[in-house]
This record gives sequence, structure tokens and C-alpha cells, in this order.
Amino acid sequence: MSDDQSDSPFPDVPPADPTASVRAEVQREYAAKLAAAELRTRAAKDGITLPDGFTDFLDSSKLLGEDGSPSVEAIGKALAPWAVPKEPEFTQLKGAGHYARQRGPALPTISLDVRNR
Repeated sequence: MSDDQSDSPFPDVPPADPTASVRAEVQREYAAKLAAAELRTRAAKDGITLPDGFTDFLDSSKLLGEDGSPSVEAIGKALAPWAVPKEPEFTQLKGAGHYARQRGPALPTISLDVRNR
């Protein structure tokens, strides 16, 4: 019996490419680190100061989406307690309605207690 490849039922099939499995393993290994980096980046962008050691105690697997990449929604939910509420921007309202006319400087008024003494 020879070790000839001609006995194979699929003679034209090349050997399986191991790079896909290696890439998937590397992605699983570094996905949590990538999610933590995305969290810190988003916090810096939004002006949020995270407590010391926050990312050490955070379960980074909860920040990943179903495809294994960092989830924007999950990162937003993790940063929500430290988010600074934005102040509403109002236009200047002077002259945008009815104002009572002022006739000169206001006169000082004398309290009723002083007048009745």
C-alpha cells in the first residue's frame, strides 16, 4: 500500500487553511481588551472621569456584541451613571415677548411700618 494521495475521494481539495481559526482565537482573546479601550475612549470623549480601577472590576464580556466586537449600546449603558447631564441651550429671550415699560429710574419706596410711626 502506498501513501499516494490518489486514493483520496477528493483529490483536488487543498488542506484546510488554519489562519481562520487562529484569527478567531486571537479575536476572542483580545476582544475584552478592545472593549475596555473603547470604554475609556468614549469616556474621555464625553468628558467622563472614571473611578480608579473601574475597568479592572468591570466584566468586559458584557461590553461585547453578539459578533464579538465592542457594542456601542453596552458601552453607553456602562457609562450612563457618570454621564454629566447636558444643560439645555436656550436662546436669549430679551425682546421676545411683552415686557412692562419702565418709566425712568425706580423710586425708593418707604415701608408702611415707617409711615405709620
